[in-house]
Amino acid sequence: MTIDRKEQIAVWYDQHSKSVLDFILLMVRDYQQAEDLTHETFIKAFSYLDSFKNHSSEKTWLFSIAHNVTVDFLRKKKPSRLLTEVLLFQKDKSFLPEEAIQIKEESQEVYKAIGRLKESYRKVIILRKIKGFSTEDTARILGWSESKVKSTLFRAIPILKKQLKKEGFLDEQII
Repeated sequence: MTIDRKEQIAVWYDQHSKSVLDFILLMVRDYQQAEDLTHETFIKAFSYLDSFKNHSSEKTWLFSIAHNVTVDFLRKKKPSRLLTEVLLFQKDKSFLPEEAIQIKEESQEVYKAIGRLKESYRKVIILRKIKGFSTEDTARILGWSESKVKSTLFRAIPILKKQLKKEGFLDEQII
């Protein structure tokens, strides 16, 4: 029994929308806009489902669409003021209140520092280090070569570390 297009996108939405939203949110720093762009991502995925050839995972394909939708949005928005908001992730983990506050503060500092990086560095750090995509999948998502992903990450990490050190905060585990 085959799943029809609407059911397929609905399944993928259930599986990947949170992750896609988080990725877009890291790029645009506006929750409402990130939600809109996430919906646009899945609408485009539905429209172009016939072009999905299983050369990569559906998650990689969806992130490629999300990346393109976000880049299009950012191009239209120039000059941008994307780095003015602070991103706080609320992970569902059982920590003591003091630990939860410390983790939020540390996460805030890391995301602020990532937000100050140039866009290419920010993208590659988000995809490789935060979202955990492979070099190959990151290259597909961004439309780059694998060597460009590797070299960009190689340059981005020291700059992020320097930024965190400058601000008096450095957590080697994050990087």
